Amino acid sequence: MDYRTRIKNLREDNDYTQSYIGTLLQKSQQGYNHIETGRAELKIDDLAILCKLYNVSADYIIGLIEAPKSYDR
Repeated sequence: MDYRTRIKNLREDNDYTQSYIGTLLQKSQQGYNHIETGRAELKIDDLAILCKLYNVSADYIIGLIEAPKSYDR
């Protein structure tokens, strides 16, 4: 599964808006939307923030594993 689909599904499963996630990543809602829709790439720093927020590993978000694995702090 593509990481864009994964982060969208994680966001929706947690009832977060694009605006909320954008704020966490210091982006606008539109800036975050561009990541989910493929018009912009997800930066490593942003990936780390999303892993902590959703408590999943980067391997899960980027599609190396299929089952979510807790983010080890």
